[in-house]
Parts: sequence; structure tokens; C-alpha cells
Amino acid sequence: MEKIKIENVTKIFGKHINNALKLVNEKKDKTEILKETGATIGVYDASFTVNEGEIFVIMGLSGSGKSTLVRLLNHLIEPTSGNIYIDGENISSMNKKQLRNIRREKMSMVFQNFGLFPQRTVLANTEYGLEVRGISKEERRARAEKALENAGLLPYKDQYPSQLSGGMQQRVGLARALANDPDILLMDEAFSALDPLIRKDMQDELLDLQQKVRKTIIFITHDLNEALRIGDRIALMKDGKIIQIGTGEDILTNPANDYVKTFLEDVDRSKVLTVENAMIRPISVNVELDGPKVALKRMREEEVSVLLAIDKKREFIGYITADDALEAAKRGEKNVLSILKTDMPTVPSDMLIQDVLGLISESPTPIAVLKEKKLVGVLIRGVVIQSLASTSEEVGAHE
Repeated sequence: MEKIKIENVTKIFGKHINNALKLVNEKKDKTEILKETGATIGVYDASFTVNEGEIFVIMGLSGSGKSTLVRLLNHLIEPTSGNIYIDGENISSMNKKQLRNIRREKMSMVFQNFGLFPQRTVLANTEYGLEVRGISKEERRARAEKALENAGLLPYKDQYPSQLSGGMQQRVGLARALANDPDILLMDEAFSALDPLIRKDMQDELLDLQQKVRKTIIFITHDLNEALRIGDRIALMKDGKIIQIGTGEDILTNPANDYVKTFLEDVDRSKVLTVENAMIRPISVNVELDGPKVALKRMREEEVSVLLAIDKKREFIGYITADDALEAAKRGEKNVLSILKTDMPTVPSDMLIQDVLGLISESPTPIAVLKEKKLVGVLIRGVVIQSLASTSEEVGAHE
């Protein structure tokens, strides 16, 4: 279900805004517009939707327009043109009171610098947004304590920010945002100031928390690995433009242009790609229809020594070898059930390659890839390694 809709939104800073907007409509690029008008394009004709309950990551380098875009979402700054819809309502046409209610009741924001009040306890910090809204003391305490409990911080409620680590302070900021029970959570470089190990822990905690609360989260980052790790979908920005939107796997396997390819150079693909990207076509035998002679004929044609065994529903049930099939044929057997082996490992098609590498290295057989019990592919050690090593070249060839 669509939660947020951005429709042809442009934000221009500086003078000669009308002239600059005209050049945007003529598809002139950011540099040309700056040269001709002196105006800076913060966001360039952006259009996309965000689904309810998803983590939508907006990423790009410094100056790409990602932070400007997130401030347009809660109308901290007004768009020069275009519309922004939340639950079907156009916030671009709302008055100040309506906007204030949207920010207080539907949206919360988590900043990079935590934004905690040093003189307030953890609990008092977490209550702050509810206090501003005029929520009663009893209710705001109960809601703040619940948010702290979800963040694993309830035992620290009477401590002050200075007594907490950077990671814990950021968790307080997250708890404060969630205490308001917003529909939408805006996170602007929320983990960028943290040490790498703490940052990874916070990413894990955000994913765990999202399983409980299922908020719509807009997450801003300049770190592609972070985007790939937490994002359901990613929007990659450059010069105010949305260059590409898709899942991490979409972007890795089908980069929109050379700029996106450059972004992908240092990514560990095993942590993003699923086994579907490394599996090969399975060569199978139907145990309910085929006998040893059919199996041997298929092995000769395909130049393989193992066939994966399936039933009429294409559900995987095991495998047979050439030696066993030959012996069964000599014995005059009419089916392959007697020679069926069942010790081949199986993995789901959406499993990450990094999670199957250990199994691949230890398994004496290939690995069957299943989707809802049905055989869809097979993993072979050499092909997986080759796939990881050559993905960069292959994605260019697939454009």
C-alpha cells in the first residue's frame, strides 16, 4: 500500500528561480543551470513512491540532494514545484497548523547528532515529543518506557546522555522518535557519527525493531553497504536527480549507468546477492515417469554424471548418479527409486550467497536450490566462485 508519493518535486535555491525552473523543465543539467542563472538545484524533478512498512533508503554522495529531499518530505523546506502526498493528502497545500499536526502525529525524525538534551534523563528525553504534544504525564511515561524497552534501554532510564555511549545515545534518539508512535520515521544519516562496529549493531537493532513496529522508514545515507544492508529499496541520487530505484539486488545486477557501476565497485556482492544469481539450470529426472535408461540417456546428452530427482510437482526428492543408474539398467529395473540418494543439501532461492559459502565448501555434492519445495536451480562450487568474481563484468554486459 502506497504511503508516500513524490510527484515531480524540484527544489531550487538562490535567485532567478523561475528561470532555473524553466531550464529544469527543458532537462538542462544542474551545472548548466548554475552557470546560466546562478541558482542551485537541490532536488531535480524527483518522482517516486514509498510503500507502507518498508525501509526506503535514499543515498548519494555529499551534495547529491538526499538531505534536502528528506526535509521536503516533512516540509521543513517548501518545494519549488511538484507535490508530496502522505496517505493521499497533498502536504504541499496544507497550512501551518495542518503541517504541525502532520509532523507531531505522523512523522518523527532521527538526526545524526542524536539531539538529546544533556540536562534531561533518558526517560525525560524520550518523553519530550509527547510532552510538546500535551500528552498527560502518566501516558507519556508509559509510552516512553515502552519505547525504551523496545530499544533495550529501560534499565538506563534515569541516567543522563553523558553517561551513555554514542550507540546508546543514538538508541535513545530512536526511542524518542518511536515514542510518538509515528507512521513515518525519517532518519537523516542517523548512524554516520558512530564507530563502524557500533554502526553495524545499530543497523541490526533497527532491522530487529522494524520487525516489531513495522513503520515506514526513510533512511538517508552516503554509505552503499549500509543502504544494501537495511534497505527494502534504494534510491540513488546524483546532482539532485534520482538516478535509479530498486532493491539492492536490482541495482547490483542491473546498474542504470556508469555512475551506478562506479558506486558498486567496492561492494561485497556475497552479502547482497542471493543464490538465484549464482545457480545454474538443474538437469533433472522425474522419478514417477523416468527409468534408469532414460536417466543415462539424459546424462550422456547433457554431459553430466548426476541428475537431480523430482516428482510430478517438480518438488525435489534427491539425486541419482551415473554409476547407480548403469547398475539399475543392467538389473532391468524400470524406475530409479531404488537408487535414489537423499543426502544432497538444499537452500532456498532467496538465501544470501554469503550464508551458503560454508555449506558449498563442505558439501561433497552440489546443492539444490528450492522455491516453495520446487527445484529451481543447482549450486556448484566453481560456478558460485566464478559468479562472485565476474559479477562486475557481467552486469555491464546485461545492460
